[in-house]
This record gives sequence, C-alpha cells and structure tokens, in this order.
Amino acid sequence: MKLSNFSFEVPKSLIAFYPSCIRSQCRLLVINGHTGKIDHKFFFNIINEINSGDLVVFNNTEVLPARLFGFKESGGKVEVLLEKVLNNNNILAYIKSSNPVKVNSNIFFGKSNEFKGCIINYKDPFYEIKFNNKISSIYIFNKIGHIPLPPYIKRSNVKLDSNLYQTVYKKHLGSIAAPTAGLHFDLPLLQKLFQKKVNIGFVTLHIGSGTFQPVRTIQIEKHIMHTERVNVSSDLIDKIKICKKNGGRVIAVGTTTLRALESAYNSISWHNRTSYSDNTNIFIYPGYQHNVVDALITNFHFPESTLIMLVSSFLGYKNTINAYYEAIKKKYRFFSYGDAMYITYNKLAPYEKINKF
Repeated sequence: MKLSNFSFEVPKSLIAFYPSCIRSQCRLLVINGHTGKIDHKFFFNIINEINSGDLVVFNNTEVLPARLFGFKESGGKVEVLLEKVLNNNNILAYIKSSNPVKVNSNIFFGKSNEFKGCIINYKDPFYEIKFNNKISSIYIFNKIGHIPLPPYIKRSNVKLDSNLYQTVYKKHLGSIAAPTAGLHFDLPLLQKLFQKKVNIGFVTLHIGSGTFQPVRTIQIEKHIMHTERVNVSSDLIDKIKICKKNGGRVIAVGTTTLRALESAYNSISWHNRTSYSDNTNIFIYPGYQHNVVDALITNFHFPESTLIMLVSSFLGYKNTINAYYEAIKKKYRFFSYGDAMYITYNKLAPYEKINKF
C-alpha cells in the first residue's frame, strides 16, 4: 500500500492554533462505519452516541513541559525536545541547533545557566544528556520547560497551553504530546457519562516525539513504528470482557487508547487477565483486524501520518477519505486543537481493496 494513498491538502486556514473556548463545544463529525453515513453535530452530542453499559476508555497520560531552550558553551542557541527519561539524571532527546552539538560538550539552561547537561552519547537521531545537578531531570523540565506544541501549530506556547494541552483527567506524567481526542471532554460532560451509567476505564500510553515523525517509505508496510510505553491494568481487561459479554461496546478515546488496547490484546496478559506493562511499537494500518474497540473518538489527523492510517483501518479507507473531504468542505478545524470525529467500526474494512482515487 502506497504512502500517496493518504496524501491530500488541508487548507492552512483550517489548522487550529487554539482549541474551542469550551472544550465540549467543538464540532463533531459522526460516521457510521457500516454505511458511511455522515452527520454533523457538536462534541457535547457525543452523550447521545454512547449507551448505558458501554465502556469508554481514556488515556490518562500527562504531558511533560518537554521542550527546553538553552545555550552551548560557545554561546549558540539550542532547543532540546525530550524523548525519554532514562533515569534520575539521564535523558534521550532531539537537539536542534545551527551547528551540531558534539559528544562530551556541555549545554546550559535557565535564566542564569544554573542547569548544566553534558552530551554523553549520540545515536541518530537522539542525544543522551546527563544533567550534573543533584536534582532530577524531571524537576528541571517542570521548572523551566515549555509545553511542546506540535510542529504544525506555528506559534510559541503560552501559559494557557499548560492547561489547554492537557486532558482534565490526566494522571501519569510522561507524554511529550497530548492524547488530543480527550481534550474535548470537560468535567460536566464526564459527569453526564456517569449519570447515564456509562462505564469508564483508563489506560496509560506515554506518547513520544515519534508521533510527529513522517512516514518516509513509499510502501507504508515498510515503515518502522516508534516505541512508546503503555500500561493496561488487569482490572480494565476484566471490565472489557464483562462489557462485551453483557452486550456493551468498547469506545476508545483517541488512537493512543486504541493502540494500547490492541497491544494488550496481542499479549499473554489478555488471556491470563494480568496487567500489561510494556513498550509497544504496534503499527495499525488498513488490513488490520481490530479485536477490542467498537467505536473510536478521534481528531482529524495529518496527511500521510500513521494516525490517519489507523483511522482508515478502523473506518475503512473509502469512508475515511470521504469523511476528510467532507470535513474540509464544511470547514472543520484540523489537528491537535481542532474538531473531532466519532466513528463506528467497519467490519469489512480489513477486506477493502484500496485504489488511488
């Protein structure tokens, strides 16, 4: 399957630089996976799509202020984007600078250069940085870090982003990107789910910077997916099995939640009813047979991204492309701070023959 199958133009005017003033008042495109029928609603209408007895699963990761700005010993500026915390003092990160930084050189952060990091290793594309302070690297990021807005949001982050780019149910610190489908849920909407006796569950998948990396292979099957840390509890696995047995549906909030659940399903933990905690690099694209999720809440994703490939595997390629062109026609807002989709699983999607339109 070719990367060009997922290529299309999104007008720059439709890229959302800020979210809706009230989280649940963004627009919602509802697509029936079986028929391809599209309805236009608002996100707070999602309550009418979810039934009592269904299980809604969220990703409760919390976004780190994962971007640092600093200086090399020569005085040149550097930008550090955290990829992974290795231990109390060591991290893996991307480093952006006018000239490449060298192994064994130092970089400095903070208004008075009070935090120093030493470049101790480089393995393309990541640098390993060791902070020499007695305090932890997490403390440094929390102290002087910036929220790492996606590269397609062409503005600097502001103080409001510290709240806007987090879900209201965040719990476990570790992501460098928000699980953006969850940004549309506010506390009143969550309360309505409880009142409707909808079951709630949580996974944790810490999103890495690889989520923003483009697919560079002509044939998408040759793409190597980045690795992310995921946790699915044994209690949630039991909840899912009980929900299915009782005729309820599992509704995933976001592609990260769906990937976490499929990763758990494909492990021995699912059958042994034990907690699944591991690194996953599962790549879901058209032809994949979904095993857990019946409906998906997701945003509008970047062309040629692994995220739109996942959506196509769930909704069907033709349905997905039709939905995206309809969203562009109706001027929906795109990407992380944009509008949302609610889609039900198309059981025929794995068998769909895909031709370039």
